[in-house]
Amino acid sequence: MFKKLLLELPAVLLTILFTYASISKLLQYKTFRFQLDQSPFTTGYSGIIAWSIPAIELINTALLMFPATRLKGFYLSYGLMFLFTVYIYAILHYSYFIPCSCGGILSKMNWEQHLVFNIIFTLIALTGIFTFRFKTKV
Repeated sequence: MFKKLLLELPAVLLTILFTYASISKLLQYKTFRFQLDQSPFTTGYSGIIAWSIPAIELINTALLMFPATRLKGFYLSYGLMFLFTVYIYAILHYSYFIPCSCGGILSKMNWEQHLVFNIIFTLIALTGIFTFRFKTKV
């Protein structure tokens, strides 16, 4: 029972996260794009980023749902969460301006809390990679 939970829980948590995040960004597209326009690191690329991120998150959700593609989903989850974590760290430590985080449930968090949240989900993605790879070797 514990092994099955350890194998499935990371996929379920990441699927929920990326489904919510992508739909939230698409439903609040104008707000999301405005936030990207405010960021000193994404100005000039906000149009492509505002569509690319939710699209990649939805693709990732599909990858995580099926055992045959789950490992790819875990790797993509790790990559996305790592990049999002680096972005937040850079905003906090190197940006002259910290834009608002105005959309969805995560808007209730400040940037430091969001950084911790992202680190936790980066570790969840790593857990998924290692448990999936271990499962296939046994």
